[in-house]
Amino acid sequence: MTKANINTDKYPAANEVLGVPLVLTTRGDFVENVHSGHAAVVTADGRLVAHAGDANVRNFLRSTAKPIQALPSVMGGVIETYELGDDAIALMCASHQGTPAHIAVLEQMLAQTGVLEEQLVFAAALPANAKARDAVLASGGSPRKLYHVCAGKHIGMLALCKLRGWPMETYTQPEHPLQQELLRIVAAIADVQPAAVETAIDGCGLPVFALPLWRLALIYARFAAWGSDEAAAAQPAASGEAASGSAAEVGLAAIGAAAKRIAAAMASHPALVEGPDRLASVMLDCGDGNVVAKSGAQGVFVFALRRERLAVAIKLADGGESAWPEAVCAMLEQLQLEGGAELTRCIRSHISPELRNDAGQLVGCREACVTLELH
Repeated sequence: MTKANINTDKYPAANEVLGVPLVLTTRGDFVENVHSGHAAVVTADGRLVAHAGDANVRNFLRSTAKPIQALPSVMGGVIETYELGDDAIALMCASHQGTPAHIAVLEQMLAQTGVLEEQLVFAAALPANAKARDAVLASGGSPRKLYHVCAGKHIGMLALCKLRGWPMETYTQPEHPLQQELLRIVAAIADVQPAAVETAIDGCGLPVFALPLWRLALIYARFAAWGSDEAAAAQPAASGEAASGSAAEVGLAAIGAAAKRIAAAMASHPALVEGPDRLASVMLDCGDGNVVAKSGAQGVFVFALRRERLAVAIKLADGGESAWPEAVCAMLEQLQLEGGAELTRCIRSHISPELRNDAGQLVGCREACVTLELH
């Protein structure tokens, strides 16, 4: 077999991204595709309890960072000052699909905060949801910035900048006070030094953070545990690497209170967090308040179980997302968690592993092949 011509001098970690098989796709009697990647299962106190592939593989958080990126606005008084509801908090965490329900909340956020749509740094877009997109085009509508999947996050950030008197024109720059505060918060929850958090630029123009996959799971495990037990979750992770005072500087108690509020808002408004038949929204809806879940671009998905105080982070090497549901269901079954079977049944009732063509014929399926290594 010919090896890929990857410049490992320039990209030394390139081969590490490939991972191990997690899910396969069949068509007829043949395997048409194998989705490889990595997974890490971590508790709120920092114990790696299971993994597949490389739990240390470094990846960008992409939109899985959104609940964390909402923390400064919730901690900073944006909700109270502008009299926003939990639906607005959910949109700050959202990769919204541009449905009428999403746009109604976003327009209300603009009206109440005084943020202008043109202040959002990214380009105008059409809704990500096909039905919503078709409706906009059929009515003669055109792209607008509120249709962008990251609009809620940006409105929340601009509202905080307005409240604190920070420059609004440069709110996406890494050196901006808001982005520096976010970096400290991410480092505190991940239990690392801020300098250990690598950054680049995300699709919407904001800084995006890179961490080992198990650290992403740790962030969500702690975030979710705060939602059920703040005092216990505020304990440092058992990672052996202190956060160099960043936890004290940021204030884990304040983060915990805000995380609890954000987790509750996401659970109360699951459809606003992503949209119809999106895995994160399905899990939030099925989870009876116990689940915190979010997807990210390029194959990143993470969910946490609040009562169990653990989280699962997944990275698909092909950057896709169609394999997430079966990977999640398989991992829930292998972890044998209380409530895991019911959550799996609920996921499969919304997202079938069957593959059907445009004529409705059954042509194949997605089937998990991942085996977690339990610790």
